[in-house]
Amino acid sequence: MSDRRAVLAALLSLAALPALAAGDGPKDGSKVEPVTLPFAIKAMRGPGSDVALSVATSGLLPVARAPAGASADPKATGATAPPPVVVVWGEGGGAVLSLDGDRLRTTLIGAEAIEGIAAVETPRGAVPSSRRALDGPLSAYLTGPTRALGGAPGQGTVLTLRERQPLGVTAEPKAVPVTTQTLAPGNDRVFAGRTPRITRLDGRPAVVAVTAQGAAGSGLALAAKGKDGVWTLAAQTPPQAGKATDKGSDGAPLALAGIADFTGAGQPQIAAIRAPDGEGVLQLWRFADGTLSLAGEGPGYAGPAAGEEADLAAPVLRGSAPPDLALPVAGRSALALVSLKGGSPEERTRIPLPAPAAHGIAVLDAGGTARKILVGLADGRLVAVPVP
Repeated sequence: MSDRRAVLAALLSLAALPALAAGDGPKDGSKVEPVTLPFAIKAMRGPGSDVALSVATSGLLPVARAPAGASADPKATGATAPPPVVVVWGEGGGAVLSLDGDRLRTTLIGAEAIEGIAAVETPRGAVPSSRRALDGPLSAYLTGPTRALGGAPGQGTVLTLRERQPLGVTAEPKAVPVTTQTLAPGNDRVFAGRTPRITRLDGRPAVVAVTAQGAAGSGLALAAKGKDGVWTLAAQTPPQAGKATDKGSDGAPLALAGIADFTGAGQPQIAAIRAPDGEGVLQLWRFADGTLSLAGEGPGYAGPAAGEEADLAAPVLRGSAPPDLALPVAGRSALALVSLKGGSPEERTRIPLPAPAAHGIAVLDAGGTARKILVGLADGRLVAVPVP
């Protein structure tokens, strides 16, 4: 981890350019504010992602400088939490966005840094072009690339979990010990080409992944760490059929939209989208007594298609209140803020976008309250939406 950060820091130190302030927003009162960038974006990563955490803890970029003693754990709180940043990039370079009060602050990074930034997402041995999830000492990613069961590229036969172990005080340099465990979803399933998500249940880490069963069926799998330190697949859902597209192809697998305590019950729930590349259905899943159960669902939302890397949803923190979920409506022409407090989706507001959402949706917060929602559009623009 430290070596990886050192490489990234060196790249950023060579490529960092003067800060470019975001625009003051349109004068017509529109809720959508353009973010001025000298390149068209093609990729976007939000707070908590591997790329954003690496930049936030690099200690070089002024907007991303971590406080003394900052943790690489995205769920750390208070003075030890890394500052939330969003990283975007395209052929002409990249940029890091953070909050300066209620305003966006943007720092450009040169094109030569982009390759090094993106490379940290796919660890050695992972499914090619896949991304890992990172939470402090724990990382989770797919290995064993396969197209078994008629599936698409990006699938893996195994979920790999790696945890750095504490290293006692020593006068001699020693390698950090790492434990590795692997989990398979069963003989009739593989892991779909979706990035795993890390959360916590009862104070212990847990990982949520998407499974595939045949070309059109997909479900959720929850890996949990027991008190003995052993990981097991604690629960799986039955496969759900995706909706076929107009071109006659099989539907995309379930897309993970977010994991948070959306209901205020004191335990995280899983938001997912079935048939994300069609008339997607937003679902909320609960885990209790060793079982994943569907709490509620509602149609009319969009997620990433099969093979699409964009994160098209993000929790919107509301301080002490349960968070909302920001995601595009079907067709991606508008951004919806949805409450899941009652289990079933309840749309709070819908904000039209100047072009379809495509490269990502990310939320910047201050003190646990969301301030700005960033949306990467299909035409390469980046826009910011003040949280209503």
